[in-house]
Amino acid sequence: MTTVAPVNTDQLFLGGRWVAPHSTERLDVVSPATGETIGSVPVADATDVGTAVAAARLSFESGVWRNTPPAERAAVIRRAAELINERSGEICALISAEMGATPGDVATLQQLAGTGVLNGYADAADAYPWEETRHGMFGESLVVREPVGVVGAIIAWNVPLFLFCNKLGPALTAGCSVVLKPAPETPLNANLLAEIFTEAGIPEGVISVVPGGIDTGKALVEHPDVDKISFTGSTAAGRSIAARCGELLKRCTLELGGKSAAIVLEDVDLPAAAPMLVFSGILNSGQACVAQTRVLVPRSRHDEIVQAMVDVAATFTPGLPDDPETKIGPLINDAQHAKVTDYIERGKADGATAVLEVAGPDIGSRNWVGPTIFTGVTNEMTIAREEIFGPVISIIAYDDVDEAIAIANDSDYGLAGSVWTADVPRGVEIAKQVRTGTMGINWYAIDPSAPFGGYKNSGIGRENGREGLESYLEHKAILMPMGYTS
Repeated sequence: MTTVAPVNTDQLFLGGRWVAPHSTERLDVVSPATGETIGSVPVADATDVGTAVAAARLSFESGVWRNTPPAERAAVIRRAAELINERSGEICALISAEMGATPGDVATLQQLAGTGVLNGYADAADAYPWEETRHGMFGESLVVREPVGVVGAIIAWNVPLFLFCNKLGPALTAGCSVVLKPAPETPLNANLLAEIFTEAGIPEGVISVVPGGIDTGKALVEHPDVDKISFTGSTAAGRSIAARCGELLKRCTLELGGKSAAIVLEDVDLPAAAPMLVFSGILNSGQACVAQTRVLVPRSRHDEIVQAMVDVAATFTPGLPDDPETKIGPLINDAQHAKVTDYIERGKADGATAVLEVAGPDIGSRNWVGPTIFTGVTNEMTIAREEIFGPVISIIAYDDVDEAIAIANDSDYGLAGSVWTADVPRGVEIAKQVRTGTMGINWYAIDPSAPFGGYKNSGIGRENGREGLESYLEHKAILMPMGYTS
């Protein structure tokens, strides 16, 4: 396997500058594919978080960024997207080494998506009514949208480039200052990306990166000078953050877990649909909150659909990320591997049948799980109810569409979903009946222009598009004297 030169950093990127850390603890970054250490960074302790927040607060209060006209902020965001694309090879290789996806998958699922949301937020800024006049009972009011302040952003390890962009994009476009905590598994790319945003024109003090684990995240959430927390991660961690933000009356946006259903209708064009249907369930080695891991199929075509999915999934060869034959990389670490394999065994114990189990290669680390497909699944089984975060698909048979909709809605989650049909208008009507934040017809993707977020245990708030920008804004009303006309 081609190796990335070790990235060992002795300083923290705080307020747009490299500074010596207060903490003496270090964080080693281990390749999930080989088990080798590929770099290390200092852990930011509470004092380091305080330094980052102080820089963010100073920059915000100074107005160096928030008073920059929105169109100029948007231009800087677009420039950051350009720089990411210019350094695509370097960035994708580093992230591949950190989290195990192939460089091609990083380029498609993270770089393309990440630069897409940056440009999407820039477009939203250009079109957004930052000020408007309203006429009401007492005459004229001026409604002004202002940045919320200092944002603490906490992201997961599964798509770090996309998540970095999807936190900094709206916060910076709104005029906020940001302290970002990357996942402890993938901190190296966050430092590189922060440098790129600074090169694009973000002023000193506006961006900081504080690597670390739970204690670092807690210090960021608890800090009184942080006005908003934006978190992407597990539902369990999201509950804890939401509870603390509620106590502190701190704004928060939470993008959490999912257990999404793909509803396949009888009229589906199976040869055309099968490849994307499988990919939607096992993309990123199944380590995706939007993965369509419950596939609901009509009993009348059950066996045919199962065979088509098995034939496709069997071609997703696990292997080292830079092997041209590899279609699916390793899971992130030993703990995730143990969790996913435990779920597979639980599925068998509960009576489901594993009609496909692709073995991982006998190389590198032990974090390999190939595509696994279960049939004979009922929606009450653990594998159909809990987020596995691995390449495991549960196929559930239904008798009529109303039953399929009921099964899709019988979940604690509501993040994503899809309908697969030759009748697009019918698919849309079914999609409207599923209690979930996003749906696709005959495929699934997150579009930068459309709101993304979940119902139920899948989160609070929305990202992307105008809705994502607004979540980083306060709305101020200025009432004019009676009889005044602007």
